Amino acid sequence: SNPFEVKVNRQKFDILGRKTKNDVGLPGVSRSKAIKKRTHTLLKEYKEREKTNVFKDKRFGEYNTKITPEEKMIRRFALERQQNYGKKNIYNLNEDEELTHYGQSLAEIEKLNDIVDSDSDTEERGTLSAELTAAHFGGGGGLLRKKVSSGQQDEEEEKPKSRKELIEEMIAKSKQEKQERQTRRESALELTEKLDNDWKEIQALIARKPPKSERKDREVEKPKPDEYDMIVRELGFEMKAKPSERMKTEEELAKEEEARLQKLEADRLRRMRGIDEQADRKKPGHMSADDLADGFILDKDDRRLLSYKEGGKEDDENEEESEEEDEEGGKEDDENEEESEEESATEHEEDDAADSHSDLESDLESEEEASGNKEEKKHKTNKNESQNVEELDPKREAAKSELPYTFSVPESYETFKSLLAGRTIEQQLIILERIQKCNHPSLAVGNKAKLEKLFGFLLEYIGELATLDLPELRTIDKLVLPLYNLCQMFPEAASDSIKFILRDAAHDMEEIIEVKGRATFPGLDTLIYLKITSLLFPTSDFWHPVVTPAFMYMSQLLTKCRVTTLQDVIKGLFICCLFLEYVSLSRRFVPELINFLLGILHISLPKKQAQG
Repeated sequence: SNPFEVKVNRQKFDILGRKTKNDVGLPGVSRSKAIKKRTHTLLKEYKEREKTNVFKDKRFGEYNTKITPEEKMIRRFALERQQNYGKKNIYNLNEDEELTHYGQSLAEIEKLNDIVDSDSDTEERGTLSAELTAAHFGGGGGLLRKKVSSGQQDEEEEKPKSRKELIEEMIAKSKQEKQERQTRRESALELTEKLDNDWKEIQALIARKPPKSERKDREVEKPKPDEYDMIVRELGFEMKAKPSERMKTEEELAKEEEARLQKLEADRLRRMRGIDEQADRKKPGHMSADDLADGFILDKDDRRLLSYKEGGKEDDENEEESEEEDEEGGKEDDENEEESEEESATEHEEDDAADSHSDLESDLESEEEASGNKEEKKHKTNKNESQNVEELDPKREAAKSELPYTFSVPESYETFKSLLAGRTIEQQLIILERIQKCNHPSLAVGNKAKLEKLFGFLLEYIGELATLDLPELRTIDKLVLPLYNLCQMFPEAASDSIKFILRDAAHDMEEIIEVKGRATFPGLDTLIYLKITSLLFPTSDFWHPVVTPAFMYMSQLLTKCRVTTLQDVIKGLFICCLFLEYVSLSRRFVPELINFLLGILHISLPKKQAQG
């Protein structure tokens, strides 16, 4: 009816077939519905916001059986203090809190002369007399009467006391008891004071030092400390753990090792060339008397001695320098001496107005003597040099025979072989170790490829040692360790190298079978490669890129190779042992192995002639 309460929702475009639901809206109706909904929901919640119909016991630890009653009381007291803290005053002025003892303020108790002895009241506290209960909790006629015994009939006839009389008697008794307690307490205090005074008088007489014999007896009587006490004391005096240095990375360790080997190599080369270590050190320069030597720590007394000869001061070091200059070229020194003479002459002429030239004559005489001393020292230095050369000769020979500390990775197999040729097993292992340390992959970019080549060179070298007339099995056994280290560093390159060797061996066997129809067992080098494969790679995997081809190659050797000599039998049995190592963890069945062993047993039986 009211056009202002109706809202028409107009559409921009009329679309055929579309039903419009909300063409006309009623904002007043919807508002009244919303208000009713709020009164039923939000208003109800608002009115009941602080009302709870459940009583909760919020005492701390009331239902917790794990906490003792003392802990509960302490915790509740602490929580109460926390709640009351800060409510009284806005600012914390550090005012002293009033401390109480049995409900009385400690400040008031301290003012009183009467000392409260709490121990004396413990026995009587909690006991109520019959009169007290009758006076305060009375109400029946029987409670107001006195209790009488059966023998006192006269007292029964007396009238019962009134309430006022009973209260007066009770007050009188309590005052009497209090007075008695006070007198007992005072007498006890007097006795203790008297005892203290008497003890002080006696103590002066008793205080004396016992003789040494008694002391020794007492010391012997002292019980020895237990092991536990001794350990506790030792722990108290022990040094506390200090923080250790952090673990260094592999790159840092490689750099340190390289620097150490380079330093050792430089020392070896210096000894081989006969260069004295002291000669390399720089000689200290001249220090003037005015030098403050800021920042200089005087570890040793390096001051030079000055010698005085005929009024002239000569420095030992300057003499040595002049000797070296004389050896290099004597002409320059003569010219310098003449120039210095001319300069000194002109200075003396300017300074001295007199005609006498006595100073110049004395200078000339001192120079002649100095030149004579220099010639003598030349002969001495030549002798010393010859002695030093004789001493350095054995050092040079020892340095030449010593192994270098730094090696570069050989580029070809020939250089690698020449590097190890003529060396003992220990020296070969040291050379290989130093090559790995000086060319660690973390030190330079191309070192990884170089060390991968080194693995191939070492494999080839092991194969060559196995093909000798007297195979060096001990050397091969020792060389497996550096081979294993290289395999751990570069597993992909190691697997490629061994796969290449196995592939060549398999191709060779196939070619022999095509030509002859039956293959022969391979040499010792191939058998050692198969053994090394089991040491470098895991043999228990279901499929492995190196071990699986080796497995197949060994099974082909047992099936396709003819046994003609005892050496073939030994090679076949060696392959059987390798099979056993390969299969020790995986527990696989190898039919070629069983077939080969049955064939060997069949061959070993003697041929019996047929009877009849």
